Amino acid sequence: MTTLEPLHSTAELAELGQQLRVDSVRAADAAGSGHPTSSMSAADLMAVLLARHLRYDFDRPAHPGNDRFVLSKGHASPLLYAAYKAVGAIDDAELLTFRTLGSRLEGHPTPRRLPWVETATGSLGQGLPVGVGIALAGKRLDRTGYRVWVLCGDSELAEGSVWEAAEHASYEHLDNLVAVVDVNRLGQRGPTRHGHDLDAYARRFKAFGWHTVEIDGHDVEAVDRAYTEAESTTGQPVVILARTLKGKGVASVEDREGLHGKPLPDADEAIAELGGPRELRVRPPEPRAARALHSVRAGHLELPRWDRENEVATRDAYGQALAALGNARGDVVALDGEVSDSTRAEAFAKEFPDRFFECYIAEQQLVAAAVGLASRGWIPYVSTFAAFLTRAHDFLRMAAVSGARINVVGSHAGVAIGQDGPSQMGLEDLAMFRALYGSTVLYPCDAHQTAQLVATMAGLDGIGYLRTSRGGTPGLYGPGEEFPIGGSKVLRTAGREDRLTVVAAGVTVHEALAAADALGAQGIPVRVVDLYSVKPVDQVTLRRAAEETGCLLTVEDHREEGGIGDAVLDAFLDGRPLPRLVRLAVRTMPGSATPDEQLHAAGIDADSIMAAGRMLVEEAITP
Repeated sequence: MTTLEPLHSTAELAELGQQLRVDSVRAADAAGSGHPTSSMSAADLMAVLLARHLRYDFDRPAHPGNDRFVLSKGHASPLLYAAYKAVGAIDDAELLTFRTLGSRLEGHPTPRRLPWVETATGSLGQGLPVGVGIALAGKRLDRTGYRVWVLCGDSELAEGSVWEAAEHASYEHLDNLVAVVDVNRLGQRGPTRHGHDLDAYARRFKAFGWHTVEIDGHDVEAVDRAYTEAESTTGQPVVILARTLKGKGVASVEDREGLHGKPLPDADEAIAELGGPRELRVRPPEPRAARALHSVRAGHLELPRWDRENEVATRDAYGQALAALGNARGDVVALDGEVSDSTRAEAFAKEFPDRFFECYIAEQQLVAAAVGLASRGWIPYVSTFAAFLTRAHDFLRMAAVSGARINVVGSHAGVAIGQDGPSQMGLEDLAMFRALYGSTVLYPCDAHQTAQLVATMAGLDGIGYLRTSRGGTPGLYGPGEEFPIGGSKVLRTAGREDRLTVVAAGVTVHEALAAADALGAQGIPVRVVDLYSVKPVDQVTLRRAAEETGCLLTVEDHREEGGIGDAVLDAFLDGRPLPRLVRLAVRTMPGSATPDEQLHAAGIDADSIMAAGRMLVEEAITP
């Protein structure tokens, strides 16, 4: 076994590239699946990076001076795992567990399994946007001098998210970010849009303000020079466009169509053609000396207070609470999509401009930047209109795959926003966030509840979502009230005399209370549950309500599918009998109208609740 120091010969670099190819072929052959040809094209790029430029201590993946590496073309995971073997992070036996049950070496890499992986990839077009977030952390917050290297495929450059990232990186002058594009000409089903036309890609990156370098990706000396040039470039991000051949080194598969995502037809023959297995070990360059990353300053949290007599929008409470949280915790950062005056994140931006990130109208980059910041230990709060978050759903899905800790706040939810109309109304957001693995979904109804939940979110694992409203709502709670995750609040009850339970959240809580008062005056006692925690849901309270009242009515400013009604139903999916249940939700396509008119037209206002509740109770007592 030979250990290669960071400075070694061109011949040794070429040999390392061949070793990475051989091990990629072996791993895919052992698994019977995978993407060896996509790995083989980038092997020389990886070899030179690993041996001479990636400053990284694999024994200390959390070292603050480590460079960060993102494999955006996540399907080329055999190459990544071959690199891990070359540095001694895994052994050969583990390499050959690729894609098997229980193995850390999944088909596409995830940080849940491997400490050297920054973010889950495999949904193409996400590595560079997340890399921008990591680079933002390095440039503006950590300031430890690390560089972010992102290895992309040429196919994924068709994704719009790549160009959101390209523009943002240039705007922020991220000269600590290097994108390396493996231009191997072939996609999954045939040639890519621009093939081997490096200049076509260069023109696009130059237009976005990047420094571009075009090279032969199999000339290790040219690759080395390109990386050195990237490290010496200041003031702008760098993209290295490397012309490569898919399946490089094996004549029967080199630059041939129809072999994407398949092990090589004859692995033994291919390995022999590549010169057989090697046992080279690489010691990457040492990371820069760096102080520890940001310390968590946990000062006293003084949340804002409001008089109950005043109507306060929950979006206003969010902005003020976030600013207060930022004062107490130095690891909280905020990101917004050019609507901070509406989401009220501007309160944080004014107090802590160094920790506020304006991502403009680019919601995919907005979420990706948060994922990148979270990977460096920061606690991001992301805000935009709830309706616009649908653009970033795939990034949220992949954030869940990564196990990223990010908090998302969607404002202007539901028909209650009024005259702006349906394009601005978040009516699917609860369903979207409930469906994410490990997510927490919260929907406060007043200012103090909002403030407490904003503070609680800082300690959540996974993705947290808070839904806020545009219009002001009366205060229902005092500043000392607690709102545990998975809980609810019973706001009206006559105990076992209650004949109906109304379950609401957010704006509909106030409508439910008005309806309950009116029905109570008519001799129908109504229990009102504020289901501020939509996921996880308070099963105990809901089951007790069903048992004691026999009738449940859910009301939500959201589509019927996937929202509060479905969350309530989930509490009864363990085989116990379902109560009588009516669900009120937005089933129409709204137009422009006042908030009160919108709620009435959607059938979710107090009058609608009264009518549905009275009918439900009458049906329950009819023989």
